[in-house]
Amino acid sequence: MSKAFLEVFAGLKLPTQVGRQFEDVEVLKITSTSKKDFLRIYISSEHLISKEIVYKAENEIKNQLFKNNDLTVKIYERFQLSSQYTPQNLMDAYWESILLEFRQYDHIMYVALRGAEVTYPDSAKILLTVEESVLTKSKEEEMLRILNKVFQERCGVDVVIKFDYREPVESRFAEEEEKKLSMEVAEIAARLRALNGRDDDGSGQQSAVQTATADGKNANDSNGQNDAKSGGTQAGQAAGKTGSTAPQAGDGRGSVSAGAGNRNAGGKGFPQKGGFKGKGDRFYGGDGKKGIRRSDNPDVVYGRDFDKEVTKIVDIIGEIGEVTIRGRVTSLEVRELKNNEKSILIFAVTDFTDTISAKVFCPNEFAKELAGELAVGKFIKVDGIAMLDKFDHELSIGSITGIKKIPDFTTTRSDHSVKKRVELHCHTKMSDMDGVSEAKDIVKRAYKWGHPAIAITDHGVVQGFTDANHVWDDLYKAEKNARKEKGEPAPDKQDFFKVIYGVEAYIVDDLKEITNNDKGQEIAGTTFVVFDIETTGFSPVHNKIIEIGAVKVKDGRITDRFSTFINPKVPIPFAIEKLTGINDSMVADAPEIETVLPQFLSFCEDAVLVAHNASFDTGFIRENARRLFLPADFTYLDTMIMSRVLLPEQNKHTLDALCKVFNVSLENHHRAVDDAEATAHIFLHFMKMMEEQGLKTLAEMNTFARPSDENIARLHSYHCIILAKNDLGRINMYRLISMSHLKYFSRQPKIPKSAINKYRDGLIIGSACEAGELYRALLEDRGEEEIAGIVDFYDYLEIQPCGNNAFMIDSPKHPDINSVEDIQDVNRRIVRLGEQFNKPVVATCDVHFLDPEDEVYRRIIMAGKGFDDADNQAPLYLRTTEEMLEEFQYLGSEKAEEIVITNTNMIADMIETIAPVRPDKCPPVIPDSDKTLTAICYNRAHEIYGDTLPKIVEDRLEKELHSIITNGFAVMYIIAQKLVWKSVEDGYLVGSRGSVGSSLVAFMAGITEVNSLSAHYRCPKCRYYDFDSPEVKAFAGNAGCDMPDKVCPVCGEPLIKDGFDIPFETFLGFKGDKEPDIDLNFSGEYQSKAHKYTEVIFGAGQTFRAGTIATLADKTAFGYVKNYYEERGIHKRTCEINRITQGCTGVRRSTGQHPGGIIVLPMGQDINSFTPVQHPANDMTTDTVTTHFDYHSIDHNLLKLDILGHDDPTMIRMLQDLTGIDPTKIPLDDKAVMSLFQNTEALGITPSQISGTPVGSLGIPEFGTDFVIQMLLDTKPKQFSDLIRISGLGHGTDVWLGNAQTLILEGKATISTAICCRDDIMIYLINQGVESSLSFTIMESVRKGKGLKPEWEAAMKEKNVPDWYIWSCKKIKYMFPKAHAAAYVMMAWRIAYCKINYPLAYYAAYFSIRAKAFSYELMCQGQQHLEAIMKDYKSRMDSLSNKEKDAYGDMKIVQEMYARGFEFTPIDIFSAQSRLFQIVDGKLMPSLNSIDGLGEKAADAIVEAAKDGPFLSKDDFKQRTKVSGTIIELMDSLHLLGRLPESNQISLFDFV
Repeated sequence: MSKAFLEVFAGLKLPTQVGRQFEDVEVLKITSTSKKDFLRIYISSEHLISKEIVYKAENEIKNQLFKNNDLTVKIYERFQLSSQYTPQNLMDAYWESILLEFRQYDHIMYVALRGAEVTYPDSAKILLTVEESVLTKSKEEEMLRILNKVFQERCGVDVVIKFDYREPVESRFAEEEEKKLSMEVAEIAARLRALNGRDDDGSGQQSAVQTATADGKNANDSNGQNDAKSGGTQAGQAAGKTGSTAPQAGDGRGSVSAGAGNRNAGGKGFPQKGGFKGKGDRFYGGDGKKGIRRSDNPDVVYGRDFDKEVTKIVDIIGEIGEVTIRGRVTSLEVRELKNNEKSILIFAVTDFTDTISAKVFCPNEFAKELAGELAVGKFIKVDGIAMLDKFDHELSIGSITGIKKIPDFTTTRSDHSVKKRVELHCHTKMSDMDGVSEAKDIVKRAYKWGHPAIAITDHGVVQGFTDANHVWDDLYKAEKNARKEKGEPAPDKQDFFKVIYGVEAYIVDDLKEITNNDKGQEIAGTTFVVFDIETTGFSPVHNKIIEIGAVKVKDGRITDRFSTFINPKVPIPFAIEKLTGINDSMVADAPEIETVLPQFLSFCEDAVLVAHNASFDTGFIRENARRLFLPADFTYLDTMIMSRVLLPEQNKHTLDALCKVFNVSLENHHRAVDDAEATAHIFLHFMKMMEEQGLKTLAEMNTFARPSDENIARLHSYHCIILAKNDLGRINMYRLISMSHLKYFSRQPKIPKSAINKYRDGLIIGSACEAGELYRALLEDRGEEEIAGIVDFYDYLEIQPCGNNAFMIDSPKHPDINSVEDIQDVNRRIVRLGEQFNKPVVATCDVHFLDPEDEVYRRIIMAGKGFDDADNQAPLYLRTTEEMLEEFQYLGSEKAEEIVITNTNMIADMIETIAPVRPDKCPPVIPDSDKTLTAICYNRAHEIYGDTLPKIVEDRLEKELHSIITNGFAVMYIIAQKLVWKSVEDGYLVGSRGSVGSSLVAFMAGITEVNSLSAHYRCPKCRYYDFDSPEVKAFAGNAGCDMPDKVCPVCGEPLIKDGFDIPFETFLGFKGDKEPDIDLNFSGEYQSKAHKYTEVIFGAGQTFRAGTIATLADKTAFGYVKNYYEERGIHKRTCEINRITQGCTGVRRSTGQHPGGIIVLPMGQDINSFTPVQHPANDMTTDTVTTHFDYHSIDHNLLKLDILGHDDPTMIRMLQDLTGIDPTKIPLDDKAVMSLFQNTEALGITPSQISGTPVGSLGIPEFGTDFVIQMLLDTKPKQFSDLIRISGLGHGTDVWLGNAQTLILEGKATISTAICCRDDIMIYLINQGVESSLSFTIMESVRKGKGLKPEWEAAMKEKNVPDWYIWSCKKIKYMFPKAHAAAYVMMAWRIAYCKINYPLAYYAAYFSIRAKAFSYELMCQGQQHLEAIMKDYKSRMDSLSNKEKDAYGDMKIVQEMYARGFEFTPIDIFSAQSRLFQIVDGKLMPSLNSIDGLGEKAADAIVEAAKDGPFLSKDDFKQRTKVSGTIIELMDSLHLLGRLPESNQISLFDFV
């Protein structure tokens, strides 16, 4: 007698999926062997149960009921199947189970059947055509026996099964192995050639990969320093180096080659000719003195040779004495010791278990050579003493006796597969605090491995594209050059390695509309057919309709009904039978779809269809109509979307939930006729609600239902991969990125599905990772119809290694994921969905770091962000093809190859090679800008110099205008002219920056105040000029204002002294084609108005703020690393923290905006063709829009204006307001002003009164710092030109200290002859006779810190350029342009003039605008109080906070003010201003915000409150100003509140 399975095994807890299959199963009998080691369970079922489910049931029985028994459980099935199970239908439904059973039984049979071609000669026969082999033929009889048993005994289906054979084809696996072997042989041969000093082909020529990656490295770091790659290799170095698997951060993981470090031990190094045995080599100094080497072994770079056992650095935990270590140099510092002929080299070495520092002393003459041998990235072995460094207080290697160079001992991963995969999901450091690999390293690695392409897909952003593209350019150029050298044609860019540009987007589903395919129907009078269908599955392509139920609704009532079963001609799956109650017997005699569908469409004629989750039902109708060539162009409504719109508070919008809401009967849910009837009643309720909203047409329903931008941004997001197929796709992707940041940002930049559909052209959409919509739907076990709808949206589906999602096993959020097998099951299901819906499935790594050991960087960053599971990093590294094939072997070798190689390459092949930024330049257009500029310049020139222009002026203008106009730069000048003129018109001077002052056209156009002509006199009345007299020529190279005063010989008017003698070539180059960079310093107060004015010039929406990207800086990253180990109680040496820090820096944190950069978009262009746009730092409260790319990435395509805010113009404007003087009339030759830079006499005080400051330049821009004051003392400036030179020295790098200062103090140069500004070099060399263009080239190289080439030095010496001048050029790292210095000094001079002549105005302006930490409490209580505070600060100067240091600087200006006899008056809360100091009765009243703790907003509030009348009490003051009680107490203690009572209440005592 049979018994229900779940009764027999009542205590058994089966997984949901298994339990459902066994609900109706009967147990026929159970037997066991006499040894009780084998249990047989015979079952009967009326539905098929897959072998996978049966095996799971066996495992559960064994593990739960016989856990401690050595017992095998075996279930024997017998199925009672319907007549719908023909041999073909059974094969379709059960073939995977049969293969699985054979796989368990006999691998040879499984392999033979897996590749079988199945055909059906007639309805009762199956022909299996397999590959012929002796083994297969030997198994034929056994296979037939098993198959007949399965079909006839187990399933009860009579069938004749026969085998046929086909010729075997050559195995692709054999071909793969053969090619792989050839590759390995070639690689070994290449390594042997490398060991003998030859390259891959022995020709001495580098391969394309080597050339490209070497270039990439140099571009990456001028010092050759690569990233902190834990294996000591940088992705993209020489061919064959593929990233390390060496251990990381002392965790002991990874491996290194045993004994590799001893390859050259004992002098057995690489063979070299000759020895080191004479004077003049490295063994001895060139002068015969002993060198730093004590060995003939060429690998020894310092000291003696040694061959000792290596100690791991991680094992050096104390002062253990003599040790030998090996490793890669991670840092190097060379310090020249004072008063000594030696240098100390401090370097850090890592062996990837830990890092340790080492110190070695070396004679100065050998320091450079030794530093080259210890360069960062070199592998060395060191013999010395492990000791505690008395300076660093950390364990280090000292008393070094020997250093040897050794080969790289780290192991690397390579991709040896002949057929390569493509990674389609890869994150760079631009993924917010998530990815930790540089885009360039990722691209180089994929190229090196021979992958045909790689995708960059950061979270929500595309800022990694430009770096990736730069590397691609390098790789392509290298390959092109390599082929050129071989006489081969250049590679086709479309066939070359590709960078695929994409994004892992955060998508939200806003697609669902109420009305679909609207045809303008009105609601009133329209007939509706509310229908429902039941199907054998959820794919319109693969599954069949088994029932249609419908009701016709018109004028608010049901008028007709339609209901029928449909014979699907296939068995109804068990799950569907359980869901609907419809079985095979119920549909056996029903009409087929060919009969029913025309009847149903006739029933629906001229009607609008209505369904719940209508896309599912209508999808089946449309697909079947297509097959039958029937029209199906109908409008349909979705009651599920209606519910979401009309019932927003409702949690569930399922049909049964809505029936409860409206009290509608639903007795047989999931039967078409009943569901249709219930849906019709709900639809009538909804239509009434729609009419109440005043809706008249079906189209208006969609308008009414459309969610707002805010609501879309609040929707739950899923991950989704978007790849650009071509330039159109790139632009569309940028549109989506812009939209997501400007309209839909809410914690993440979200993209609505509707937007993706709108801009889908040129895009490929993938389902992404476990956070993707599809994966989440599967985890949440959503309805298959919903999953089918989700799958339909994507172009391809994605699965990932199980380790990526292993975190779900222990997560309470995922109760159904309890093992790796469960994760594999999800992947299997996605693969089946791909097959079912004809969607390619791809395997990706979801790369967040390059190599397994790099997880330490992401671990530390995530810990810094506060993630509790940061230490459980998923293996999100870039895998080789072999690694991925191995990972997905559980899907079978063929399927693994399909998803790992075939499909990823198929998608890559669909994508064109494109650049992420348009290559063309698109300057804005201002009509007739060239003519306008010419007219402005000549008009101004004639205005200054008269009708007949001096030849020098005319020639210079003609030369400049020709260069400017022919190179298309006129529009830039006109833009600058409009901005400057507008600012001046509004009362604010503009200071020029950079070299723009080198241009006479800029001066004539009013862009700069700097007249770049040589020094000259000119008459403002009769237009007389003098450029050529001997007394004028004597001032060549200097400022005209330094010349003596002179009257016009023609009309007697005092002459104007003009000109700064600056060559135009420093601005646009000798060819005049150098891109001009016009930077302007506007008043900080006026900057925002200048920005707004650009919209007036170019039109609204045509200007954008230049975007910037904020990344994790060294200091912050160091803190992350240090805190990580400290929190875990792990001690790490500083050098090891520094090493790990290098891998954490550069990770994107946020975005921002350039302080003054404006990007201009020409009219008619779409910004998204260049870059996406966004709000800075994703601040949705601001109207500011910035470029998404860092502005450097696009400034060669679009014009960038630098409209900077600066304090000097603001201060001058305030001085003008306070004094009434015109700042442009201030003379630049005032003797008293010049004296400020020499002494304090003009201020009427002595240095002793101002803490010993010897000059009066405190508080003067450019000249008020201690550094520049010392420069003034050293240089003793006597004229304006000297101040320009000092400004140049102050802004340069390595121009003054250790350079010009030394030369001046030694008497070799003066302030007039030393190199101070970049222009000095070119002018001096030309005057010395060096060819002009070479002089310019030398200037450009020196000013950028690139030094001098030997041939340049020779040319300079040939023209008698002194050695000290050449020495100075070599020391310089950066130089300031003279025009910039001149503009700055002009502003500073005017302020200095006011300091002498309008002292209170000067101090009011300084404290209002330039003071950094002015404190009313500290500085306004009298001179004695101030100097006591200063004395305290000075005594603890080394420990002052930054704020205190700023305050001390302000105190020095206040002290000077007191010394000059000026005082502060107390703040009057009724008349004080919030930000500006005021002059009141000969004293200075500070601003309200000078009160510590009182911010600008609070100060503004007090000013506004005071306008409403007197304050009645402190309570009244607090209530009206909203300031805190603490501030009120402080103000009261400073006697600023007068005699205000505590409250408004009147006391009798007030009248006493």
